[in-house]
Amino acid sequence: MESNKSTGVIESSPRRVWVMRWGHRPSRDARLTTHVALVARALGASGIFVTDIVDRGLEHVVNETVENWGGSFKIETGVPWKKVVENWKGSGGITVHLTMYGENIAEGDVLKRIKDTEKDVLLIVGCQKVPPDFFSKEVSDFNVAIGNQPHSECAAVAIFLDRFFEGRPLRSVQQGGQIKIIPQRRGKRVARRNMENRSVGDRSSQASKPMNWTTI
Repeated sequence: MESNKSTGVIESSPRRVWVMRWGHRPSRDARLTTHVALVARALGASGIFVTDIVDRGLEHVVNETVENWGGSFKIETGVPWKKVVENWKGSGGITVHLTMYGENIAEGDVLKRIKDTEKDVLLIVGCQKVPPDFFSKEVSDFNVAIGNQPHSECAAVAIFLDRFFEGRPLRSVQQGGQIKIIPQRRGKRVARRNMENRSVGDRSSQASKPMNWTTI
């Protein structure tokens, strides 16, 4: 699903997963919320809503990562969380609240039931203690626990996405980036796309020209 900027409105497209980050406090949570966004991007999510408060610094970091490393991951900040949930459900998607009080993902069939809906998924993760409404059917179609012990929301997003997509994003290539890592048994090897004859910010030309990388 694709998002119209600063509206929380979702348009129809192939099945995807977005994350909704609730309760973000820029002065306190910038690092962890950034990591939630980067983990979501790396493990197959299409975008993240950081609700109720605008954070341009966070937007810049995430967008710069996409520019450098590729893909089409999106970020929106400042959208009211109720609007995000309402529009998501109104577009036919389902909501999954990640909470240690939910159904254990390693037991029972909750992940199978989510997949069997064949609907787009909005992952809800809190930054503070979430309101009781988040556990209700009106907000969350599923309450899912990545184990029923205290843990990080960053870890919860990572494990859910890895199981949901069955590890496929770990083997995929993010298109359109300027930097890539060449895996090594030891040491570091990084390649950068040659930038000759390309306008700054012109991602379309990246996609249309042959790959031309230089090891750095």
